[in-house]
Amino acid sequence: MALIGFFEIILAIISYSIGFWLSNRYELVMNWPVLGMLPGLLSNVHRFHDWAKDVMERCGGTYHFKGPWFSGMEMIGTVDPANVKHIMSTNFSNYPKGPEYKEIFDVFGDGIFNSDFDLWKHQRKTAVALINHDKFRGYLLKTVSEKVEKGLIPILENICKHGQTVDMQDLIHRFTLDVTFILITGYDPESLSIEFTEDEVAIALDYAEEVIFYRHVLPKIFWKSQRWLGFGKERKMRKAWETLDRVAAMYIERKREQLKQESIKSEDLLTSYITNKEEILISKTENEFLRDTVLNFLIAGRENSLAWFLWLISKNPRVEAKIREELKSTIAPETEAESGKLQLFDLEKVNKLFYLHGAFCETLRLYPPVAYEHKAPLQPDILPSGHKVDSKMKILLSTYVMGRMRSIWGDDCLEFKPERWISERGRIIQQSPYKFLAFNAGPRTCLGKEIAFTEMKAIAAVVIHNYKIEVVEEHPVAPNSTSIILHMKHGMKVRISRRLA
Repeated sequence: MALIGFFEIILAIISYSIGFWLSNRYELVMNWPVLGMLPGLLSNVHRFHDWAKDVMERCGGTYHFKGPWFSGMEMIGTVDPANVKHIMSTNFSNYPKGPEYKEIFDVFGDGIFNSDFDLWKHQRKTAVALINHDKFRGYLLKTVSEKVEKGLIPILENICKHGQTVDMQDLIHRFTLDVTFILITGYDPESLSIEFTEDEVAIALDYAEEVIFYRHVLPKIFWKSQRWLGFGKERKMRKAWETLDRVAAMYIERKREQLKQESIKSEDLLTSYITNKEEILISKTENEFLRDTVLNFLIAGRENSLAWFLWLISKNPRVEAKIREELKSTIAPETEAESGKLQLFDLEKVNKLFYLHGAFCETLRLYPPVAYEHKAPLQPDILPSGHKVDSKMKILLSTYVMGRMRSIWGDDCLEFKPERWISERGRIIQQSPYKFLAFNAGPRTCLGKEIAFTEMKAIAAVVIHNYKIEVVEEHPVAPNSTSIILHMKHGMKVRISRRLA
């Protein structure tokens, strides 16, 4: 009898397995008992963005992901512009980032990216007033121009002189980190230098961005256990947190000392926050609030899109030639006649170039800085696509996938075509932010949009007009799928030489 019972159990297991496979064989992602769809996700985590694109294309743009039982990993992923508009604008009040978002992004404290409701409104109102002020805009143009002339160009000239190869992504990270530090604190950390010394802030941000990604794809109990026990990737986060705390505190204290000794106030953001003493709507000390503010602006200002832009330009000589012709239109004839002389550009003029702007928009469509956005519904809702959501779900809006959907951008969606942003009259076409989500949409549209464009155009103008960039042969260029920021996984190794015309 025992023997018969054993064979019956085996037969039942085999029968169940066959039945389970038959019932799930048409599923995009296998939904296992207990484990849910997590095995499928983890097996594709090394190619997460492209895997998500495959799933979204096959399901029509919205997919219900089911995590392990009792794990709290039930998610709706969507790239449907109608859903995006509903979540980001029409029913905005029902879709805050939520407490789980703040928990995942805890290293950034109560800053503008983590906050919701009155705290968010207060911080955004203050930031808008500061960033849109004429004095800050002048400070931005001056800072970027000086960093190009005194920081970037000497390094490019040195690279050309010695025939070196360089990681262009690292170079751009250093440039934008320095500019961001100056705009926020008034101080230049000078990470952009000929020596290319190790940058502890950049390393800490890389660690934090990687750990935050894994917190999205692992059950909460896993990463919280790692954090409590102090091992694995959470150990990286602890080190990153300590570094960022120490650096932020150093610059805040330095700024306080400067303000005690100098009567002339700088236009940097930290000076404004310290001297204007607005009410802080959180139960934190002023130093803690300033720390969160500094780190939120810092992560926002660490630009990576320019590396993707230069890579796309290197693969599309036709586009590069059109940008060079457009740049020439801003140069005075007597200056242009001085062959071989390094050309600097008026940023106000460069900012008005349509084709260059279109090329950057096209880059951001294909390679947005932030690959996805995370929301959490307060109340049960039905999305325009017909999918039901509730407060136990997370909603992921994949910016990367949206830019590569044929249903949104057409059959040529994978092609790099700046012309799709240019009208027949040669003006910029303003695409819907609900299908072009690179700068977010609705009330939480990115405050730093113009800052990002100014930085990118400043570097691009000098580099494209004065230098020739060649990606090292057989160097792999691909997105790093295990980071919340869309970095190049292996960097961008290039050779740089001067152009004579």
